[in-house]
Amino acid sequence: MDRVKNCETKFFELFGTAPVQNEGDDAEFVRILQRFIFGEVFFTGSLSDCMRELVTITVLAAEQALPQLKAHTAASLRIGVSPLQVREAVYRCAPYIGFPKTLNAIAAVNEAFAACGAALPRESAEQVNEQTRYAAGLALQTPLYGDEIAERYAWLPAPFNEAVPRFLTELCFGDFSTRKGIGGKEGELLTVVLLAALGGAEVQVRAHVAGALKAGNTREEIVCALVHAMCYMGFPRLFNALNCCKDLLSQETPSACGGQGKPEAGARR
Repeated sequence: MDRVKNCETKFFELFGTAPVQNEGDDAEFVRILQRFIFGEVFFTGSLSDCMRELVTITVLAAEQALPQLKAHTAASLRIGVSPLQVREAVYRCAPYIGFPKTLNAIAAVNEAFAACGAALPRESAEQVNEQTRYAAGLALQTPLYGDEIAERYAWLPAPFNEAVPRFLTELCFGDFSTRKGIGGKEGELLTVVLLAALGGAEVQVRAHVAGALKAGNTREEIVCALVHAMCYMGFPRLFNALNCCKDLLSQETPSACGGQGKPEAGARR
């Protein structure tokens, strides 16, 4: 593998310019960064460049790395990711990182859209209303995660024993997962890298790895997404994510959650 040549090719595809040679005050650091990410990691594993950029955008939103989020929004558009997909990848972060951080990320993405000439506002992606959001969310949640959340938090005092599971179903799955732009398979994969990037959410990482497998992702695709995310979240969070679901992702596992019944630790929040 000629990672220098790979870096030159991939960097130009994404950003329309050459990678750093000796420019700037920290050229040595930037060369290490660029050659590793764009010369090695991009060429390891099966994910498409478009999916890799959606992984990057999701992790950068979680990390609140807003200057880099702007740059990768422009790169995503350049290689064929639609503005709708970029927007929806960021919107879907809200239940996990909270609304304020998501609004910060949305503002950064919108600035990048404007700079690239992508018109705002974008078309609506809503597919539910006040009457249908719970049922539509439950229809997506149940095949992947069963009803464990309702059972797990039945001990809460009223009205929270009913409200907390309902909020999860309505917000995560009803308001966001039903939206157009990101499919179920891709959405679960992005949720895995988002949770890994947060750190300390290994229980949820494991649950969503099981859900991602049920949604049609392969073990290799999940590992590829996590390794790509490592460039932006660091090795410790990669290793935490891999270690917490080693049995699900191991090559020796014939079928990690083949689609029958609940995944172990399903959707624990």
